[in-house]
Amino acid sequence: MQREAIESTTIVSIGYDRSSETLEVEFSQAGVYRYHAVPASLYEALMSAGSKGRFLQTWIKPEYQSSRVE
Repeated sequence: MQREAIESTTIVSIGYDRSSETLEVEFSQAGVYRYHAVPASLYEALMSAGSKGRFLQTWIKPEYQSSRVE
């Protein structure tokens, strides 16, 4: 999955696959994680958020199952 570089203190890049609703996040300290069954509308809200790290912590991490990629 191709990821887009992000200006953030905790996130390096973010990618999204619409067909599988998979969100992929590369963290500066923790590697790459995939979050499953994330709706496109939530991905779009994440990409529009002023603080992507805070948005991820509040709306995605507690609600969606994840798996480590690297």
